[in-house]
Amino acid sequence: MSSHREAPEIAKDPVADSTDVYAFVSPDAPDTVTLIANYIPLQQPDGGPNFYEFGTDVLYDINIDNTGDGKPDITYQFRFTTTVRNPKSFLYNTGPIESLDSSSWNRPQTYRVIRRQAGRSREMAKGLYCPPVNVGPRSTPNYADLAAAAVHDLPGGGKVFAGQRADAFHVDLGSVFDLGGLRPFNDKHLIPLAAMDGINAVQAYNVHTIAIQVPKSDLVRGAVPTDPLAPNATIGVWTSASRQRSQMFNPGTGRYTGTGPYAQVSRLGNPLFNEVLVPMAKKDLWNATPPSEEYRFVSYVRRPELAGLLPVLYPGVFPKLAAYGKNRKDLEAILLTGIPTGGVDGFQNFTGTTPADMLRLNVAVPPAAAGQENPIGLVAGDAAGFPNGRRIVDDVVAIELRAVAGATIPLVDKSYTPDAAAGQLTDGTTNTNADLLAAFPYLGLPGGGYQTKPGTTSAA
Repeated sequence: MSSHREAPEIAKDPVADSTDVYAFVSPDAPDTVTLIANYIPLQQPDGGPNFYEFGTDVLYDINIDNTGDGKPDITYQFRFTTTVRNPKSFLYNTGPIESLDSSSWNRPQTYRVIRRQAGRSREMAKGLYCPPVNVGPRSTPNYADLAAAAVHDLPGGGKVFAGQRADAFHVDLGSVFDLGGLRPFNDKHLIPLAAMDGINAVQAYNVHTIAIQVPKSDLVRGAVPTDPLAPNATIGVWTSASRQRSQMFNPGTGRYTGTGPYAQVSRLGNPLFNEVLVPMAKKDLWNATPPSEEYRFVSYVRRPELAGLLPVLYPGVFPKLAAYGKNRKDLEAILLTGIPTGGVDGFQNFTGTTPADMLRLNVAVPPAAAGQENPIGLVAGDAAGFPNGRRIVDDVVAIELRAVAGATIPLVDKSYTPDAAAGQLTDGTTNTNADLLAAFPYLGLPGGGYQTKPGTTSAA
């Protein structure tokens, strides 16, 4: 979770496994939108000598739908190249890496960025350096400076970054997958335990981040809207990774070589969609299916398994949810179509009736002031937060737990009064990884291999 190892096949292919997607109006540059796609889940900072890196045989795409059909109208594509400078050395670095072009960095990665729209491709930049991973104070001294040097300007405005970052998602995996346990509500569980704070299972792990910041005018149809109710104010965002259909093993090199056309092997829009809503037998199929064919999975949103389990796992806590026999139109709106005008005063992020799992960002909603964001987002009155896009600070586990428990049913069914517990659910965790940055790419510096102890992390 959010999408770390969420399906059987993609769990075997971490370099193509998307973990989280974020889309938000940049708080320090409100005429731009920041799009972030994280890959390679649960990276131990000390995972050498073959440290984590992007796949050179993977197509990484960040997709934007601005016509509401669940198909990409704009795609930012990233292709990576790895160079081995000294093939006789087993080392990632042969001395301190003090700059991105340091000769002591034995395995640097570079990338190019391609923008695709209306059947045309335009190379925006090439030969851009990723930063090295955070090996330790001897190998990567002044890591913050190294990482900052890997933020590249794009022609026409905007910025891009690709490299290792601290994972900012937080979730109590150990409890959630132990029969749906939420530690703060342990004493209410069918198999009760003592109530306690949640434990962030993702603490101390890194991910690999692709982040791009572009002007709003590059993403919307027509003039940039300033009215949140404008019909062109909302864009849909998701990430996808693709591999060539055939993989051939070459015993002469000990490597696989891809052949044939590319096929999608993973995708991610809303957090926890495949993780929690799609049944085990369909998870791999979902990863290979485009959002435009989401109709094949709508039934799992209308009747989510977890909504039926909550009253069983927490007896007497959710009687109204247990008695609610209607399809979950609220979850359809939040996850598949966007919220239409009238559901929330002065707000909408509706993209049309085509169901598609995408983050839906209304770019006309101004960002909350730094430090003033409500992590419960739109549900708590902060219209700049999830499910209006997704900010790094949004507590999507708590938000989606409350939604599944019925807190959002009144959006579409005014006759329903949620159970009291529905608006209180949380797994009890916060982001206990590295501090977020105030500027692009916003995610915190990755934990260093030398500095990190099991269960803790430090970028210093």
